Amino acid sequence: MRFFIDTANLAQIEEALAMGVIDGVTTNPSLMAKEGIKGAKNVNNHYKTIANLVGDRDVSAEVIATDFEGMKSEGEMFAGLADNIVVKVPMIKEGLKAINYFKENGIRTNCTLIFSAGQALLAANAGANFVSPFIGRVDDIGWNGLNLIEDIFNIFQKQIIDTEILAASIRNPFHIIECAKLGADVATCPLKSIEALLNHPLTDKGLAQFMEDAKKLS
Repeated sequence: MRFFIDTANLAQIEEALAMGVIDGVTTNPSLMAKEGIKGAKNVNNHYKTIANLVGDRDVSAEVIATDFEGMKSEGEMFAGLADNIVVKVPMIKEGLKAINYFKENGIRTNCTLIFSAGQALLAANAGANFVSPFIGRVDDIGWNGLNLIEDIFNIFQKQIIDTEILAASIRNPFHIIECAKLGADVATCPLKSIEALLNHPLTDKGLAQFMEDAKKLS
């Protein structure tokens, strides 16, 4: 399973790159706003900066429009910013039309706001390269987001669908490990969730013992 970092913060992206653990970046208007980035020109420049920073790794750039023509226009503009940009499109009827258009024109897409296996299947049939099930938000309404990952994986396997499962709305290290076990192709999460995988009390205890023993060598 590959890791994408879910942020628009350049310092966090650089830190994850230095660790050698990320294969891409996902962003959205909320993450851009969190970094204080305003105006279409500044947003586009920030996407270009991220795309250049990560090399050939994927960068998901989300459209704001909800109508076909608007999504088409935004998506084509995003795709023109850098070769590694993937256009992020919402799971709505107009979004499916946009995904189909982008597929026919060689533009890769990530269908976001997936909350059911049926939605994932529609997005895949329309031509999405990625589907993004939001597992944390599914948990929030009393359902099991990890079951959604399992359902989508089983359907895609049996139907021989190449669309990749990009697990999103990840809240904790448990989500990450379970998504890997259930067959998700990618997990996108904040840096703090990735770094949380580092933590284990036995690692801390072992390192402390090694450091104590090292003093005896001098």
